[in-house]
Amino acid sequence: MKLTVFFEEPYWVGIVEAEKDGKLLAGRHIFGGEPSLPEVWEFVLHRLSSVADRLSCGVDIAKATQPKANPKRLARLAARESRGRGVSSASQEAIKQELDLRKQEKTRLSKELREAQAKRKREIAVQKAKAKHRGR
Repeated sequence: MKLTVFFEEPYWVGIVEAEKDGKLLAGRHIFGGEPSLPEVWEFVLHRLSSVADRLSCGVDIAKATQPKANPKRLARLAARESRGRGVSSASQEAIKQELDLRKQEKTRLSKELREAQAKRKREIAVQKAKAKHRGR
């Protein structure tokens, strides 16, 4: 069995996948608010069996098309998935987007300021050069 928890507007949803008799079965459980790790663990221990009983009819899995997986590769894939994106809330995503927008705005403003200072320096240099040649 595999449990995948993700945010699907406006709730957190868990998808349970199981393989039985050459068929892939899938079910869905709505958590509501963002579940903490103890809540997910409690779900797996106590309520997963009720979701597993309600799994809908699945799709045939062709064993011939799937080569046997190397156990080391499976371990690496499992580690990569667990290491991937941590549990984050929609508010954290919104804050991150806000920070990115502020960063872009600050970059734009600092570029304009830098260009204005360079232009002012050029004008001063041109005025100094004209002042040197004034008497000739």
